[in-house]
Amino acid sequence: MNQRPRDGANSASDHLPTQYVPAEVEGKLYERWVEAGYFEADEKSDKPPYTVVIPPPNVTGSLHLGHAFEHTIIDSLTRRKRMQGYETLWQPGMDHAGIATQNVVERELAKEGVSRHDLGREKFVERVWQWKAESGGQISGQMKRLGDGVAWSRERFTMDEGLSKAVQTIFKRLYDDGLIYRAERIINWCPRCLTAISDIEVEYQEDDGELVSIRYGEGEDSIVVATTRAETMLGDTAVAVHPDDERYAHLVGREIELPLTGRRIPVVADAHVDPEFGTGAVKVTPAHDPNDFEIGRRHDLPSLTVLDEHGVITVHGPFQGLDRFEARSTIVGALRAEGRIVAEKRPYTHSVGHCSRCKTTIEPRLSMQWWVKVAPLAQAAADAVRDGRVDIHPKEMESRYFGWVDNLHDWCISRQLWWGHRIPVWYGPDGETVCVGPGEEPPTGEGWHQETDVLDTWFSSGLWPFSTLGWPEKTPSLEKFYPTSVLVTGYDILFFWVVRMMMFGLYAMDGTPPFRTIALHGMVRDQFGKKMSKSFGNAVNPLDWMDAYGSDAVRFTLARGANPGTDVPIGEDWVQGSRNFANKIWNATRFALMNGATVDGPLPPAAELSTADRWILSRLNATVAEVDAYYEDYQFARLSDALFHFAWDEVFDWYVELSKTTLAKGGAAADASRRVLGEVLDTTLRLLHPVMPFVTEELWTVLTGRESVVVAEWPSADASRRDEAAEKEIALLQQVITEVRRFRADQGLKPGQKVPARLVLDGTALTEHEDAIRAQARLTAPEDGFTATASLPVAGATVELDLSGAIDVAAERKRLAKDLALAEKEKAQATAKLGNDGFLAKAPEHVVEKIRTRLAAAEADIARITAQLESLPQA
Repeated sequence: MNQRPRDGANSASDHLPTQYVPAEVEGKLYERWVEAGYFEADEKSDKPPYTVVIPPPNVTGSLHLGHAFEHTIIDSLTRRKRMQGYETLWQPGMDHAGIATQNVVERELAKEGVSRHDLGREKFVERVWQWKAESGGQISGQMKRLGDGVAWSRERFTMDEGLSKAVQTIFKRLYDDGLIYRAERIINWCPRCLTAISDIEVEYQEDDGELVSIRYGEGEDSIVVATTRAETMLGDTAVAVHPDDERYAHLVGREIELPLTGRRIPVVADAHVDPEFGTGAVKVTPAHDPNDFEIGRRHDLPSLTVLDEHGVITVHGPFQGLDRFEARSTIVGALRAEGRIVAEKRPYTHSVGHCSRCKTTIEPRLSMQWWVKVAPLAQAAADAVRDGRVDIHPKEMESRYFGWVDNLHDWCISRQLWWGHRIPVWYGPDGETVCVGPGEEPPTGEGWHQETDVLDTWFSSGLWPFSTLGWPEKTPSLEKFYPTSVLVTGYDILFFWVVRMMMFGLYAMDGTPPFRTIALHGMVRDQFGKKMSKSFGNAVNPLDWMDAYGSDAVRFTLARGANPGTDVPIGEDWVQGSRNFANKIWNATRFALMNGATVDGPLPPAAELSTADRWILSRLNATVAEVDAYYEDYQFARLSDALFHFAWDEVFDWYVELSKTTLAKGGAAADASRRVLGEVLDTTLRLLHPVMPFVTEELWTVLTGRESVVVAEWPSADASRRDEAAEKEIALLQQVITEVRRFRADQGLKPGQKVPARLVLDGTALTEHEDAIRAQARLTAPEDGFTATASLPVAGATVELDLSGAIDVAAERKRLAKDLALAEKEKAQATAKLGNDGFLAKAPEHVVEKIRTRLAAAEADIARITAQLESLPQA
């Protein structure tokens, strides 16, 4: 891709500071990218589209590590596709977050001594919009800090005019098709938020409670039931037993007395009851338990609501007005006083549902609500994956998807809130119900009123892939960018969000799914694998790390931990390591610029290149192919590792060092190396750019003098540059230098200490590399009186060293002898344990494997130390 030179840019004269300071670079670069329009998408373009929608963060939210991780992955994908020539759209926006936002604004009002009811609905909603304008959406600025390349001009909000029209449109269509209905059912009720919440917004945890066994009835007509929620017995309308349970056959069809109430209730036979659990009899409270509700429907039982919306008892004088938890202990006390408590178990640990927003214990409650009939929609969502129209990545996550979507219950979509999309249904004075679509006039006149409930937040976010592109209008953006290419999201909201988008996308877009691939990732955890939480004291604000180490360091650390579908550990030490990597890139590029590296003109033909030049070009093209393959498989940890080891190990630690020898000689060989060095850094910076956008932009524009790496061409592998012979030759060179360095370290020589040596390279592929070996291994040429006191045979060559005067041989022998004795002792202990049949029979496999590892390490130490002793000059 041809680019114009950046204003004032000239790689020969531009100057890079000696140190990379992210804070001085990142902000100005991001502003320049946005001003240049690099992240905008043109629906009129003839380029192939690549579309990703942002999982819309809550308007109440701020950037946390989970966001930073997910956004790094998406940004890397879209930056690469943009460089590959795609018309790339990363669609930004925010979710209105019904419950969360209403809670925030209500807390603000409480500080003023005012409630939403004091304001009234209209004024309260105005107040929420005011809060959004003043305080909401701070995450947008934080996304810019991270480097998110989103199309800001297209930013959407789930309550803006266009998306509201989409919500009203699809509600009307679903209603007219009989897929939305109103019915009285058991729902999950939050007594704190005072609204229904869906099954997937309930978090279950193990709580300590009590299990009490209560005797209903008298004498032979008595029956014992066990419950953890004694307060709901006031609403019992039956006791149920299994039809085949002979213990209670004589009671089925008869009535028994319900304690404390004076009511008599029937005993019914129902196959739902497990005769093996507890007493085999269960109390039936249809208004306060989903299973009991179904039993009640089957047996035409009445439903008695005994708890109000705040969880307060509403019936039976002595208990009326008590909070549910207070009533529980009071009712158990009253039953105990009557001698009806047969058994008590406390604490009794059991799974209890809590509101995911405020952590209040939820209350199953019979309520009139609006529902989506999901069966046909869920079937379509399952079929789209089964027939291959949508791929789930990694593949093993498919079973979780099907396990959920194949067993979906109807979805309760109404919420008893004021902030959100108000349900577009009007009720008339004579029981009429009218659903109003966009552009239609609602009915007016005496007695007509609109439904007060709003829609579940997930209803509007389920439309996100197409509502953000202008649906229900047939816009050019919708035609160009739908379906989206990939959805990148956490496995934890597979059910909340992904399934809803699948159902609505297939329904609204005539069977076209909203995305071709679902790429699922895990949750970010601390370096020990523990969930991050303020209560655990291990929560991290990514902005703090970005301030300390730069955004690139945070991004690269997160990408390096990103294995598909698995959780991501991260620690501050790792971010420091990534910062060091950014500094290494900076310093290597400064070296290249100072030594005349260039990107101008074609690469010299292979015949004019040194072995080191041919080797690094071969490795470069292998890395390009490897990184491309990992990108296509969403293997971010592997592609990041491949880039790290190529850049640090091969380019910076080897090629840059080897090139110093060539550059020092000058001439045509040095000119060729300057061009190769420029090519390698140019390509490496482009490969690194999607994950580390800031440092690569700053370096690449100086190195090349061109406009921006954001719109540079993505590298493609050139198979003709692969050179197996050069790779083998440099591998031998590395082996010799590494072995000499290791030997020097073993002998306690200082890194910069020069040692006289004779190199015997005849008959090997290393004859042309003597200067490089001497430079990299700190070896001087032998002089008169040279005496070889140590000889290292390696890679077919021999390195003879004169260590006389360089080390204290006697002291070194004493130290090595001590180390050898310790290694032999370790070997003896490990051998003894592994030879003990009793130990092998009883020890866990991981313990045995640990002993085997210790034995192998001890044997390796013995071989190494013995070789060192043999190589020492005689005392």
